[in-house]
Amino acid sequence: MSEGFVSVSCMTKAAVKATRSSYRCAECGWGSTKWVGRCGECQQWGTLEETGAGQATRLASVVPLTRAVPITEVDPTMTKRHPTTVAELDRVLGGGLVPGAVVLLAGEPGVGKSTLLLEVASRWAGAHGPTLYVTGEESAGQVRLRAMRTGADCEDLYLAAETDLSVVIGHIEQVEPSLVVVDSVQTIGSPTAEGAPGGVTQVKEVASGLIRVAKQRGVPVILVGHVTKDGSIAGPRTLEHLVDVVLSFEGDRHSGFRLVRAAKNRFGPADEIGCFELSDRGIEEVPDPSGIFTSERGDPVSGTAVTVSLEGRRPLLAEVQALVVPSSLQTPRRVCNGLDLPRLAMVLAVLQRRAGVRCHMLDVYASTVGGARITDPGVDLALACALASALADEPLPEHTIAIGEIGLAGEVRKVPDMERRLVEAARLGVTTAIIPAGHDLRGGTGRLPASMQVIEAPTLTYALAVLGLRSGRADRRDSDE
Repeated sequence: MSEGFVSVSCMTKAAVKATRSSYRCAECGWGSTKWVGRCGECQQWGTLEETGAGQATRLASVVPLTRAVPITEVDPTMTKRHPTTVAELDRVLGGGLVPGAVVLLAGEPGVGKSTLLLEVASRWAGAHGPTLYVTGEESAGQVRLRAMRTGADCEDLYLAAETDLSVVIGHIEQVEPSLVVVDSVQTIGSPTAEGAPGGVTQVKEVASGLIRVAKQRGVPVILVGHVTKDGSIAGPRTLEHLVDVVLSFEGDRHSGFRLVRAAKNRFGPADEIGCFELSDRGIEEVPDPSGIFTSERGDPVSGTAVTVSLEGRRPLLAEVQALVVPSSLQTPRRVCNGLDLPRLAMVLAVLQRRAGVRCHMLDVYASTVGGARITDPGVDLALACALASALADEPLPEHTIAIGEIGLAGEVRKVPDMERRLVEAARLGVTTAIIPAGHDLRGGTGRLPASMQVIEAPTLTYALAVLGLRSGRADRRDSDE
């Protein structure tokens, strides 16, 4: 009897343990055997959701409705792209929208997301037929006023001010649109999910429902997403995994220039950018943005250097400005705008240690012109030249650019697509280029004009010496101080 009792008791405990529910974070996937208010991995509140019993259940096989076919027999025309007629957006998307694709466009409040998508919806309706624009943040009258101001009126553009997912799907079935725009996914709620609209569960349910409709009907859907204070997309991280394309709409609210950057794209390049300008007439394309990132002045000024950064496959002429002043603080200031602050600190350290440019007791300010945000390592050489020019109070030669990545040993490293950068610089009147050593430009396409002088600089000290800023022989005692 005792042995049988022990056996039954052990089996009962094992069964209870096997059927115990587990919880998983919707943001990062961290798991827990019990519910807690805060995730132990990403420290987010209220993101743990029950995933069901831990006991494994055996699934029965189901006969598929369609058989699997070799990949060579799949018709590639089923995913033919359709241009939006907005050339800069088509550039980012890889040529246009694919039927059934779901695009997530995120950006800060007031950056112009609704204005851009209203223009896209209007042009799409004029070229491809009925288009449904669902607004959950504004009334239909407010959207109509903006459309009248920007000239986005179109007979085939349908407006629906709804916040219920079931009603939105009903509008899609009634209108049968060729494109659906939802502004925004955080304002739409589903009656089958718990919580208020904008919560983790609601956002996942709404996005999943719209994705199912997009795939079943072959209709592209564009979702507008909010961002958090640190600039990341609000909502669960799984939202970015569910959609096909993730676009980031960037721009300074004090400047009219805007960038659409592809962070994820299943149908094209994932690092391409599109350029726009926001004005009273709405949002306009900027097919040639290089002139926006350079200042217009007559006489050369110290502390400025021009470079060509590569954003996706697009070369952009950009100007870097630097200012150095004596510091009254024990820890000098390091301020940058449009550049990476750790990158600025690294360039300053290399300048002092390898080139003898002493700036450890100076306040340093570095910025880009036109509100451009440059993350390309090829801007390092231009930044170093601008800092050395500001310290020496000597301007760089006119019509000169500097391109290259700086290593900790003071070497100038090669960067990709050098010929494309130089062709863009020559088109805008640059006559002299200082680049890293080792680039074989003779084997290129031959588009580089013969009038451009290309100087290869193996080290930072050599580049500064060519520009007349430093002899290249630093006093070791000064550099060590």
